[in-house]
Amino acid sequence: MTGPGRVTRPPAPIRTRRLVLRESESRDRAAFIELFASPEVGTYLGGARGSRAELERVVPEVPGRRPGLFVVDLDGAMIGTVTLERRDPERPGHVREDAEQTELGYLFLPAAWGHGYAAEACAAVLDWFAGTRPGEPVVLCTQTANTRSMRLAAGLGFTEVARFEEFGAEQWFGVWPSAATTA
Repeated sequence: MTGPGRVTRPPAPIRTRRLVLRESESRDRAAFIELFASPEVGTYLGGARGSRAELERVVPEVPGRRPGLFVVDLDGAMIGTVTLERRDPERPGHVREDAEQTELGYLFLPAAWGHGYAAEACAAVLDWFAGTRPGEPVVLCTQTANTRSMRLAAGLGFTEVARFEEFGAEQWFGVWPSAATTA
């Protein structure tokens, strides 16, 4: 680990009952393109990140290979991603005065929705993070209109800290573990 808000990868993939959380590989490129091009995935994120043709040109051969990004693998195929990244200190919503904190993010292909994979993957990443950086809070921000994400946050144990307007919509901002104090 290198400083607050910085996350490295675990030394080995994280395994759950049904999933493997691992580093990105070249075989994941098509799934990344599908994820980024999906209007359903982008509904609460400002829309798709580009057309398939544009994404085919710009997505690297091994996309998402960076500390803090976990590919969620089900039976050898990528179904989504979970990220632990430093929250931009310029954005609203913080639980520490120094604005250095780790933010949980997740994106899943629509075919993977409704099966509990996001909850299983996020819980595993949070457990790993808690074992690596005990007591350090993790934050999560989602649009209040995103009812699936709101249910997931509650199920993972995030506690609401604030609501604010950002990106033209009301945002819910929470912290995990719930015992963390706000600044």
